Amino acid sequence: MSVDIAKVATVELVRELEKRIRCSEKKTETRTIFFGPPGAGKGTQAPRIKDEYCLCHLSTGDMLRDAVKSGSQMGLKAKAIMDAGKLVGDDVVVGIVAEAVKAPDCSKGFILDGFPRTVKQAEMLDEILKEQKVTINKVINLNIDDELLIKRVTGRLIHL
Repeated sequence: MSVDIAKVATVELVRELEKRIRCSEKKTETRTIFFGPPGAGKGTQAPRIKDEYCLCHLSTGDMLRDAVKSGSQMGLKAKAIMDAGKLVGDDVVVGIVAEAVKAPDCSKGFILDGFPRTVKQAEMLDEILKEQKVTINKVINLNIDDELLIKRVTGRLIHL
């Protein structure tokens, strides 16, 4: 995706450059997994933490959509499966995660939002990270009261 920077406000460009300079000077790397049920706040908290620590936020749903849109090898596999009305399997999901964690914007680390979801995915993630000679630094389980969770999730319902 290309952006015509002539159409971007100067103040936004300066903020982005300042952020990139700050992040390039950052020495530590952090790889974190956020666990929790839908509605616990993973997708709300991750972007806030991502910006503070110069990490990338990897949500499998977003990554699947982006991979399909980009036409990457894994994206094409995912598209064929989804077009057939099937669930995308572990191999494809983990392949998309593998592509994402190698991206330059993840050089300081990442937050995995709700991934891995299965033991098999966790084992496959371990293998990917082992190849890169890195490990997960933190796993954060977001606990939330059941009543609040139900309220949040049912508040997301869209009536057509």
